[in-house]
Amino acid sequence: MQKRSILAVFLLAGLATQVFAAATSDIGRVKVASGIASIVRGGQAIAAKPGFALQKGDILRTGKDGRIGATFYDNSRFATGPNSSVTINEFLFDDTTHDGKFVTQVDRGSLAIISGQIAKKNKDAMRVRTPTALLGVRGTRFVVDVKGS
Repeated sequence: MQKRSILAVFLLAGLATQVFAAATSDIGRVKVASGIASIVRGGQAIAAKPGFALQKGDILRTGKDGRIGATFYDNSRFATGPNSSVTINEFLFDDTTHDGKFVTQVDRGSLAIISGQIAKKNKDAMRVRTPTALLGVRGTRFVVDVKGS
């Protein structure tokens, strides 16, 4: 009987760890979405709606009238404009030390950024890639505009 109880405790602890790991894979949330706006995850487009949890690897994609506003757990804020495609390549953040790394790819369109605690802690920790450049975030507010396809 005691062995079963111990086994049950270990199984529940393992399950709780898996649930916690799934919950911690969220890195931010969509705050506003309008027009044609979706999050592409694993090749599947999902309509962007306020409250939608974002994860590393997600692509924020907007159409001709679309916009997405998002807030990340380090308090960075993104606003994508129409006809945009923005990939969240990497997001690591320690809520206690504020250490982390944030790498984003803007393939087309516009992205306005207000940097959060990651960039404030380490000026080299936040980067934005475009088809032709890699930008290191040194300030707190900026806009990236990529023309083309």
